[in-house]
Amino acid sequence: MDRATVVLTLQAVNRMDRDAFTRAVGPIFEHAPWVAERAWSTRPFAHAVALHDAMVAVVRSASPAEQLELLRAHPGLAGQAVRAAIMTESSVAEQASTGLDRLGDEEHVRFRQLDVAYRETFGFPFIIAVRHHDKASILAAFESRLRNTREVEVAAALAELFDITRMRLERLLPSV
Repeated sequence: MDRATVVLTLQAVNRMDRDAFTRAVGPIFEHAPWVAERAWSTRPFAHAVALHDAMVAVVRSASPAEQLELLRAHPGLAGQAVRAAIMTESSVAEQASTGLDRLGDEEHVRFRQLDVAYRETFGFPFIIAVRHHDKASILAAFESRLRNTREVEVAAALAELFDITRMRLERLLPSV
């Protein structure tokens, strides 16, 4: 999905062997090709929503340790990964769409403070579908979600991740 964003057809995806399928749709769930590998066996998919539903089902049926690993693999917002430019192109584009790649010094300090507090509280980065937000609403969500219990926040982070991956899949496999 990175580089020159390849667009696929559902028919092509349904014909792929496990390795090709994992290479093609694996990046939807950042740094977690196991999600695509496990969803492959549920082919053929009637539509892109069915493919996404299958991948979400894989995550929901994964162990708590695997779910935590998945959340930890996701980059934080406006953090070290952004400044070091080590995120996937999908994450870079998503964060840039909201201006998180162009924070002023004070904004960066505030995001960093919240990021540290969040990671210390929950053990994984703050995950939010930034394309639905602006900087102010992201900061408000950060502050609000810091009050959640760990159980509630794991569920919230997974829900946000599922929204992010749905949008990524829509770009990779647009409806005709």
